Amino acid sequence: MPTDSRFVIVGGGLAAAKLAESLRDNEFDGAITVIAEEAQLPYERPPLSKEHLLGKKSLADFTVHTEQWYRDHDVDLLLGTTVTSVDRSSKTVALPDGSTRPYDKLALATGSRSRRLPIPGADAEGVYMLRTIGQSDALISLFGSARRLVVIGAGWIGLEVTAAARTAGLEVTVLEVGAVPLQAALGDEMGAVFGELHRAHGVDLRCGVKAAEIVTADGKATGVRLSDDTVVDADAVLIAVGARPNIELAADAGLAVEGGVLVDESLASSDPDIVAVGDIADQQHPVLGQRVRVEHWATALNQPAVAALTMLDRPATYDRLPYFFTDQYDLGMEYTGFVAPGATTSVVVRGDTASREFVAFWLDQGNRVLAGMNVNVWDVTDRIKELILGGEPVNPDALADTSTDL
Repeated sequence: MPTDSRFVIVGGGLAAAKLAESLRDNEFDGAITVIAEEAQLPYERPPLSKEHLLGKKSLADFTVHTEQWYRDHDVDLLLGTTVTSVDRSSKTVALPDGSTRPYDKLALATGSRSRRLPIPGADAEGVYMLRTIGQSDALISLFGSARRLVVIGAGWIGLEVTAAARTAGLEVTVLEVGAVPLQAALGDEMGAVFGELHRAHGVDLRCGVKAAEIVTADGKATGVRLSDDTVVDADAVLIAVGARPNIELAADAGLAVEGGVLVDESLASSDPDIVAVGDIADQQHPVLGQRVRVEHWATALNQPAVAALTMLDRPATYDRLPYFFTDQYDLGMEYTGFVAPGATTSVVVRGDTASREFVAFWLDQGNRVLAGMNVNVWDVTDRIKELILGGEPVNPDALADTSTDL
């Protein structure tokens, strides 16, 4: 790669920062520009709903690199700057002031945004979402002043904030349209485990209900009206109904997109000079044999090392299995693998769900392990990976038997 090459990274999160790091680690001597929409140095997002919300970590603890690091590694960091368009023919990105930045290789790490809820009152004062450090700080302030919080959505963010709010002493009601929390991610049986966890900690969890309106008084949220006209009173409301990948920039540039930016095994997009990483990357996965888009920390952490090699025109393949984790109250969980939406699976439990100390396995119809989730059981992730990657049928009874070595 010529030393006068110019690489531009669009994004301000973990993936963008790690990509700049990986390029320098691979002895790229050309120009690197990172263009971040937020005014803060790139930071990791999991603590926003976990340790930061609980007062255990400050922003500095999960900022990826210091400002000095960017200076020392000759990375031009443009904070608080939005890329308005990508011109692939001239190989430039446009900025709000009308200026452009040229690139030889471009990386899109634009992440996701919170999905909005199209109901009356969603923009009222006292209605929160969680995606940025500013929003997390606002919730911390809320914990010190409010008594009753209503959370719309029982996904990962909704439940993690619920756990933090209960720890802070708030009364919390969770409204979930599904039959159990985390139904789409974990299914009914494992979703019920998380439902029992939160009820055991005093959460008013209501499943199978739909929020129809956020009730307001003088422009401030005072509760949530359900589709059956029941009103749940609140001092504040958190909307946590999922995220949307920020793929508009890629789509407007003419890249192939569906649910995300379509990339191959090396994370290259339909334009070989543009890669995509993190939440937006809809990758053809070489191990799973299908397209996978994963909105979790491990993807943003690990994909940049491969994307950097691809930008440097070196052979590379991203073949890690999806991985994510959560911490809620005294429950710690890790999940490894992938179950396609709508797949027919069976769940084998190894351990005791009542005490919340177990490993759950998702098996396909041929009894091959697709994914495993360890709850308050540690040092088994590598074994779970081996079972998935081995691709061989397992004996479900032996898998459930804790006396049988994994």
